[in-house]
This record gives sequence, C-alpha cells and structure tokens, in this order.
Amino acid sequence: MTYFGFLAVFLIIPISLLAMIAVYDRRHGRALPAFLHHWPPRAAIGLHILLALVYTTPWDNYLVATHIWWYDPQLVTGLTIGWVPIEEYTFFVLQPLLGGLWLLFLARRLPFKRERGVRPSLRRWSVGFLGFFWVVSVFILVVAWKPGTYLGLELAWALPPIMLQLGFGADILWQYRKLVLSTILPLTLYLSAADALAIGWGTWTIDPAQSTGILLGGILPIEEFIFFLLTNTLVGFGVTLILAQESHQRFLTLRKRRAVPSQNELI
Repeated sequence: MTYFGFLAVFLIIPISLLAMIAVYDRRHGRALPAFLHHWPPRAAIGLHILLALVYTTPWDNYLVATHIWWYDPQLVTGLTIGWVPIEEYTFFVLQPLLGGLWLLFLARRLPFKRERGVRPSLRRWSVGFLGFFWVVSVFILVVAWKPGTYLGLELAWALPPIMLQLGFGADILWQYRKLVLSTILPLTLYLSAADALAIGWGTWTIDPAQSTGILLGGILPIEEFIFFLLTNTLVGFGVTLILAQESHQRFLTLRKRRAVPSQNELI
C-alpha cells in the first residue's frame, strides 16, 4: 500500500466520519459541556496541528537521516522536505486532527463527575515520575546503546512537553481521566494496528539494529506502540487542558500573581 493510501484508509476516512458526526451533533443540539468549552475547539485542534509540525519535523528528519526508519521509495510520491516525504508531514496534520475530533466526539457523550479537592501534589509526583524515565532515555543516548536508540530518542523528545502539561494540570487531567483515557487508549491501539499492517506491507521499515527487537504480535516494534502512546497523550492532555474551565481559572490566577509586584520590587 502506498503511504497516501495508508493515510486515506486509516486516517482520512475516520476523520471524515467524525467530522460528519460533529456537524450532525451541532445541528441536533448535542454540544460540549459548558466546563469544556472555554476555548474554541477548532482552535485547540489547530494549535496542536501547528505544534506537531513545528516540534516533530526536526526530530523525524533526524530519524530518517540516521536510518532509524525508512520508507519504500516506490510507495511515496518522491516529494520530500529535508529527508522526510510529504506524506509524513501530512500525517503530522492528520493525527492530531483525528485525536482532537475523537476527543470532542467522546466529550459530547460521556457523563462527567468532576471531583473537588484533588491533591496538587499529583502535579509534582507525576512530573517526577516521568522525569526519571527522561533521565534514563538521555542516559541511553549518552552511552550510545544502539538497540535503545529509537526508544531513547522518542522518550527524550516526547516526555518534556508531557511533563509540562502535567506540571500545569495533572490534577485537572485527573478530574477528566475518563475522557482522557478513552481518547488515548483506543487511538493508540488503532494506530498501532494500522502501523503493524503498514510495516507488514513494506510501506516503511524500522531499523532492527537501532530498536530493542521487542515485537508486538511478531510484527510491531514496541517503540512504535510507545510512539503512538506518547503522541496521543500529547494531544489528549493538551486539548483537554485547553478546553477545561479549571485550566483557564488556573492560568488567570498565575497571570495575576505575576502581575502583582512583590514587596521587594516596590521598595
């Protein structure tokens, strides 16, 4: 299957279905809860598409340039920007679009029971927990353990923005954990299964020398599953935080604190 064929079947079709459902919901009065509508949903998804393009482009170019993964030149158009085919940049746009639309689909349907008094220490503990894995990933890269190259690069790349999200609102995300998990887990399983098919078809290949060799289902490198888990987490966490009422209240509080000069500054 060509790369654009893969995108059409596994991303564009479900995106189109979710977009039609969104239009249907709007016409029939099914809307997001008021506490999840504190930023325009389209803007939230658009921001994540922009961030995906900006943040992922240099990282993915490095992966292709160092042959951590490569694509069959017969199954792409041949148009590249840097080392990466245009189809890959299209994927950068489509994945957050799929994730955002799926989250909105769920948010219009799931019952919410928001909790109060969630411990703020959850933010510190979650950042510290992921920080440990980030240090391990950097260590893998520093010692140049070749089978851990892909794993180390994806963890070192994705964990910092996830830690930033958790540092701002891990307690907020916990309140919406049903929505967040229902967004991340099905998408990760779906895209991992689609990825396994593409690898089996030869659309792209992961370098066995620069990956751990752990294959899920005998086909999918575990690094690919982790990649989709990380990227769907970034989208699920990010869109939820942008839409949540609690995030805007916290942001306004932080702005007020920064705007009020300290006594030492007044002296």
